Amino acid sequence: MGLYKQYFRVSQNARNRLFGVPPRNGNSSGFTPLQMLISEQGKIKSSRLTIIVVGLFTLAIGILLSSIPWLDYLILKQLRLSNGSLSYYYWQKPGVVRLTKVYIFNVTNPENFLTLGEKPKLLEVGPFVYRENMEKVNIKFHDNGTVSYQHKKILQFIPELSVNKQEKLTVPNIPMLALSTLSNSLGYFLQKTISFALSVGGYNPFVTVTADELVFGYEDSLVSLAHQFYPKYKRPMSKMGLLIMRNGTLAEVHNLNTGYTGMDKFGLLDKLNGKDKLPYWPEKPCNDIQASEGSFFPPRHFTKSDIVHLYDKDLCRSFPLQYRGPTTKQGISVDLYTPPENVFEAAATEPNNKCYCPGNEYCPPNGLQSISPCQYDAPVYISFPHFYKADPKLSEPFEGLKPVKEKHESYFKIQPKLGVPLEGKIRIQMNLKVDHAENVAPVATFPSIIFPVMWIEEGIDEVTPAIRRWVYLSTTFADVACPLLTYGSIFTGSCILIGVFINAYKSLVFTKETIEIGMKSLRRHSSYLAQHNYFANHPNRFSLILRDSYTLLNEAGIDSQEV
Repeated sequence: MGLYKQYFRVSQNARNRLFGVPPRNGNSSGFTPLQMLISEQGKIKSSRLTIIVVGLFTLAIGILLSSIPWLDYLILKQLRLSNGSLSYYYWQKPGVVRLTKVYIFNVTNPENFLTLGEKPKLLEVGPFVYRENMEKVNIKFHDNGTVSYQHKKILQFIPELSVNKQEKLTVPNIPMLALSTLSNSLGYFLQKTISFALSVGGYNPFVTVTADELVFGYEDSLVSLAHQFYPKYKRPMSKMGLLIMRNGTLAEVHNLNTGYTGMDKFGLLDKLNGKDKLPYWPEKPCNDIQASEGSFFPPRHFTKSDIVHLYDKDLCRSFPLQYRGPTTKQGISVDLYTPPENVFEAAATEPNNKCYCPGNEYCPPNGLQSISPCQYDAPVYISFPHFYKADPKLSEPFEGLKPVKEKHESYFKIQPKLGVPLEGKIRIQMNLKVDHAENVAPVATFPSIIFPVMWIEEGIDEVTPAIRRWVYLSTTFADVACPLLTYGSIFTGSCILIGVFINAYKSLVFTKETIEIGMKSLRRHSSYLAQHNYFANHPNRFSLILRDSYTLLNEAGIDSQEV
């Protein structure tokens, strides 16, 4: 009823203005239904136009974002290696806590082993923990999408995480046993000469040294002699140390793919010392150099490959890692990789490993691989710690070896979209292959055996907070925010436009109802016009009213009615 009264007053004002009747209060600012109709249908209000433009713009943005890989573009721009990209700072000087843990096998019964034939009793001592401060130096970007550099590494001992590095340990005398093994390929006279020299020099098959000396070097006359007489390009250090080559700037010049020629090779070595294959092995796949140096891997999101490769000079090869399934690391989705079952499989059953024992060279059983070319031709072999997953015959001659998967298996956790490792451990054992040399007196009772010396764990437990935030925003957060932004824009734009059309429709219906009320009001108050002698004084006005008013109403889309 209130609405009817309101529009009754509006219709009165419309009638008075239409027929020249002055308003009672003298105010002529009222808004007639006819004007309302023309306003609604003659033009679009500026506020409504603004809303339509906003809706169309929001909808267009959503459609555009859903049709182009804009997020991948932004991520890859910062992922590809270039001077100034986010990945460059992580790669050039990582800042992550990269630890090297050394475990040494202390031989507790060396005399009984040599004289009574007892099994060697091995007592694992460690860890001796070193923080590896690493950076890339002599960096140079090339036009072919690669960058060359050298590694600079400094190992810093961390006493609070380690056992006493000055503890005395008994280990095989590697230089002496390597020489005695080599003597088997020499004639009898040379064997006796070596035997005499070792006896006079007081050499023993076992040596007692500290852990620090074994890792970073101790004086040994045989090593000093080899240092003087070896060719310069193969010359060993002047001291005997298993990790002595890790400190300082490494001589190797790496050439790495930056990702600008394709993400399928991102982070992979292109050349090593100017060569596109490893110099240690004669043929593929052993000399294949297409491997990561550990900072980045080709993202599985792009390659769809289940195998990645890691190069480390200490491994003397491109080391494969196989995809095992998805997992998480600190709320970020990652892929788990571990070494494939055939990585150290015997050449007799795995033809791809035949090139690790070329010619007539000794081909080891399952679980072993030679790295002699990287150790100055010393008979050094690598395996997993405690001969994990190796032929049981390798551990039978010893007491104290207990392989455990959780402690001794290598693994990497790599973010599949970025190829960034968030956690990873490489665990490798160094073994000395000793051949029985009956003509060399000091080692005449030393049997042919693969003797464990130490094992090493290298890797990271987590990345820096800054890198973790970058990875999280680029993956976990972006995977949620991107669809919300894209489809949210489409939904919001659609809702705005639909709302405008619904409101316009309601306004049109509302205006028609208003005019109908006005027409009824005109009929009801016709007597009012007659009382004012309006038609008597204006005889031609009635036909004009009928014609003009009904014509206007027809133009507005309202059917005319007889009065």
